[in-house]
Amino acid sequence: MMAVDVFTEVVIDRPVLEVAAYVGDPANAPEWYANIESVQWRTEPPIAVGSRMDFVAHFLGRRLAYTYEVVELIPFERLVMRTTQGPFPMETSYAWSSAGEAITRMTLRNRGEPSGFARVAAPLLSAAMRRANQKDLAALPDSSSQCASQPKAMATVVVPPMETTAAMPVRVPVSETK
Repeated sequence: MMAVDVFTEVVIDRPVLEVAAYVGDPANAPEWYANIESVQWRTEPPIAVGSRMDFVAHFLGRRLAYTYEVVELIPFERLVMRTTQGPFPMETSYAWSSAGEAITRMTLRNRGEPSGFARVAAPLLSAAMRRANQKDLAALPDSSSQCASQPKAMATVVVPPMETTAAMPVRVPVSETK
């Protein structure tokens, strides 16, 4: 079992192809991830298995620089990236599926095995990551509207409680997440 394993889900009133194209392009990450400052391609786009990108993020008051490598890609369905660098090697996975006509269910999972001090702080890291993911995914319908003609007003963020694996859906008005 990983020391950090954070699962978050959102339902977006947009088609799967549109959401997956937007979220699955790492160059868009700084637009919808509050903590991601920049993404630079190490390999030539477009994204494919083996693609590598340098990310710079700010999390819990620290600047983090790491390289993600795409290890799995099923276009418009699943994307998995991993980094093995630093005190917190991590895997980030996205999955997209239809939840109805022009509605996408998207999941975001971050998991890793921190080392050193980060290992001791794993519960804090998990909680902070969960809060950040909730906020980022709740704002995603606004961000993805840049790729479509009409923004939608609601997102549903589903976050498993820390003590169980059952998911609790929460309806979040997008306008209140900014």
